[in-house]
Amino acid sequence: MFTDQYKTIKTASEGFYKDKASKFYSFAFPVETEEEINEHLKELRKRFFDARHHCYAWRLGAEKTHFRANDDGEPSNSAGAPILGQIRSFDLTNILIVNVRYFGGTLLGVSGLINANKTAAAEAIKAAEIINKTVNALLSFSFDYIEMNDVMKIIKDEDLKPINQTFGNNCSMQLSIRLAHINKVKERLLKVESLVFEQE
Repeated sequence: MFTDQYKTIKTASEGFYKDKASKFYSFAFPVETEEEINEHLKELRKRFFDARHHCYAWRLGAEKTHFRANDDGEPSNSAGAPILGQIRSFDLTNILIVNVRYFGGTLLGVSGLINANKTAAAEAIKAAEIINKTVNALLSFSFDYIEMNDVMKIIKDEDLKPINQTFGNNCSMQLSIRLAHINKVKERLLKVESLVFEQE
């Protein structure tokens, strides 16, 4: 079911877990696109070039249907899946978590790896500030200056903040509006006689 609200993290955060001398450094990032995800992965691989594994999971979109988990050479489902499990457990999206592992010389076994990756990812999430965000759409329009008061009243009533605006005989404005409210706002703006929506 589509929702225009979701939970993500405000800024990047870190977690850490150690088991039998193996060290798991966990890094969580707020992300919007796969391009951003690839940039973070590239940067971490460069920064921790001597680490044995860079396992990760991510999820994108308010619908939470777009995700991936990668074990990076660890036994199947022992790394990426537990990281993704923590993302789901905290009900987050638009997030990437990467666990960088330094091998300590002792094999942890599949159950040990699952526990280590799960715990490190959870530590990174707990260190982050979780925030609620909404899916917004841009609405651009123009209107005659004489009707400025009518437009500003609607903006104030609906608690909106213009992103761009120009004033002259003919004024233009751009608003970022939560999807759930956009039709109601459009309906009210259409009552302003000279107002014209720009093509989206």
